[in-house]
Amino acid sequence: MTEPIFNISLAQWSLHQALFAGYIQPVDFPRITKEQFDIDAVEYVNSFFPDRKPKAEFVGELKSRCNDLGVTSLLIMCDGEGNLGDPDSAKRTQAIENHYKWIDAAVELKCHSIRVNAQSEGTPDEQKKLAADGLRRLTNHADTKNINVIVENHGGLSSNGTWLSSVIREVDLVRCGTLPDFGNFILDWETREEYDRYKGVEELMPFAKAVSAKSHDFDADGNEIHTDYKKMLSIVLDSGYRGWIGVEYEGTSVGEFEGIIRTRDLLRKLRIELEQTA
Repeated sequence: MTEPIFNISLAQWSLHQALFAGYIQPVDFPRITKEQFDIDAVEYVNSFFPDRKPKAEFVGELKSRCNDLGVTSLLIMCDGEGNLGDPDSAKRTQAIENHYKWIDAAVELKCHSIRVNAQSEGTPDEQKKLAADGLRRLTNHADTKNINVIVENHGGLSSNGTWLSSVIREVDLVRCGTLPDFGNFILDWETREEYDRYKGVEELMPFAKAVSAKSHDFDADGNEIHTDYKKMLSIVLDSGYRGWIGVEYEGTSVGEFEGIIRTRDLLRKLRIELEQTA
């Protein structure tokens, strides 16, 4: 049987409303992913680990459930652990070390990566040097555990594809890459200035080790109205990427479960179309 041109995973953030409200429990995420959405790979967010810590008992239970369900754990998205590009050397070092526990959790869950942010302060060039330093040092540690460190376009300078790709080049380590997100290209939340999403994804794809299919709203035909998914998927595939693409629904026009299903179905439909032209 021919391998698909990409596989579909589910980002835990797609269920953030239900999780924050306690409607579903974090430990049930793998089961819900498999049973409700017929998806067999997951991407965790550290916000949904109890007390935002990878406690051994919880991680062990997640691992056990994934094994029983045949669900693959791909990565952990890590937020709130300090700025890897902090101008203060001590704070930057602390931020780097704060991520070590998530690398260990990723190893236990058999993930391939942790997703981090590249926040810093100063001019673009100053931030580039600082972020590259933090990422390089963290990646050197992660490499000893066979884990990748991947950076998402996640607001501010990181949503500038030219800047973020230059940071990854500056780091110059195989295990330091990107997680291009179809929709996270707002450069300034006050002015709503936005970077061209197609240009941004194209710039980040040479370093991609995961991809987030961000979605918000759909038309009557099931197409995402903010992103031309066929155009975006063509950019992803033209880069040579053949890995997982994660459903990341973040809209409010339909419920989270419905939004996940619509995003999954759009990816499935376009996968068939693109496989026929590949």
